[in-house]
Amino acid sequence: MSTLLLGLVLFLGVHSVSIVAPAWRDAMAARLGAGAWKGLYSLLSLAGFLLLLKGFAMARLEPTLVWVPPAGLRHVAALLMLPVFPLLFAAYLPGRIRSAAKHPMLAAVKFWALAHLLANGMLADIVLFGSFLAWAVLDRISLKRRAPRAAPAAPGKPFNDVLAVVLGLAVYAVFVMGAHLRLFGVAPFG
Repeated sequence: MSTLLLGLVLFLGVHSVSIVAPAWRDAMAARLGAGAWKGLYSLLSLAGFLLLLKGFAMARLEPTLVWVPPAGLRHVAALLMLPVFPLLFAAYLPGRIRSAAKHPMLAAVKFWALAHLLANGMLADIVLFGSFLAWAVLDRISLKRRAPRAAPAAPGKPFNDVLAVVLGLAVYAVFVMGAHLRLFGVAPFG
């Protein structure tokens, strides 16, 4: 569990710099230069991500049951997952979805984390998905208080919404039909 916690602290810590110290983040990005800052940010994020993946896999080998979710919550989780991939695509394909969601990637993380919290009752699941849900909520709150920063995205076009939904639902289908089982060892509906 310590590897999972270390990975979460590193990954979410790097992603929380703008939440807790936006002025420091901007000063460091200016001092190092945009490329160096993004490189350091990416390197630390990747290290944290790899640690949390390894830690989660290790924690699943010695599971600690906290609660047994009712079977019906798996169906609720499947419904909550439907908008996740379209929202992720909408974050980079500006259109009405992105405008309505304001921060579609954070909305996707919240749906993803909540769905997985409802469907899983092991301690590692609660720590992982609960951490991401808490982080996404805190980040969304902080975004209301700080100056917006430009994010990379394709040019805004009406077709982007259709593209985000079609691509997102296709990725969802791929996950449901076997990718989730192959990647994570768990069949969403089985």
